[in-house]
Amino acid sequence: MEENLSLRYNSFIISFQQQLGRHFMINFKQGRWSIAFVCMVLGFMLAVQFRATEDMRQSVSQQRVEELATRLLETEKERDRLQEELKDTKDAASEGPSNDYQRMKGGFTALAGPGVIVTLDDSKATSKAGENPNLYLIHDDDLLRVINELRAAGAEAVSINGQRLTGTSEIRCAGPTLSVNNVRSAPPYKIHAIGDPESLEKSIKMRGGVEDTLKVWGIQIDVKKEEHVEVPAYKGAASFKYAKAIEALSDEKEGSR
Repeated sequence: MEENLSLRYNSFIISFQQQLGRHFMINFKQGRWSIAFVCMVLGFMLAVQFRATEDMRQSVSQQRVEELATRLLETEKERDRLQEELKDTKDAASEGPSNDYQRMKGGFTALAGPGVIVTLDDSKATSKAGENPNLYLIHDDDLLRVINELRAAGAEAVSINGQRLTGTSEIRCAGPTLSVNNVRSAPPYKIHAIGDPESLEKSIKMRGGVEDTLKVWGIQIDVKKEEHVEVPAYKGAASFKYAKAIEALSDEKEGSR
């Protein structure tokens, strides 16, 4: 009896183990296929995502290249425009005396406008014994003082006996006469100045000014305001032997390197 029970029990255990083993093997095989399938799906998804990312990167890169190319083209156009503008500016500046305004400033153009006419003449008084007769004559420094006062008062153009004064004009004594622009002139000296008549007249006639000083020695001086004063153009040659434009000097230095 006990042996029969033992045999049945052992048979049941063996049968249960066999069934459990078959069930585990089936589930294990099914699990492996499930895991493999999931891995395949994940791999496919990763591949698709990687491809999409690469395509997106290529698209963005191409778009960036096109954007940079457009900006480069616009920059080149702006550069060309600025270079053309710079060339026009240099051409206008290089015209020099051919430019109307520069010719006016340089004294190469005859001008007319309101202003004053100042007339100076030697003293009519005779020198006393022992006095220097030159004290009663007009000298270069007398004319220079009158010219300086007129220019300080805003004179835009000045001439002496038909000689236009420029930045290189000289006024100096030449015996009993004066030399202006290397042209001798004898008294009376007529100074034509264009500017505000009131201001120009006051600059000469102010108390203690140049008129009072000249009258001490009997020098004759007369100031007349005019609505129309003519100043001729400078007739001499404008040339520079030693002076050069700084830009030209820079170009020469660059060329010598």
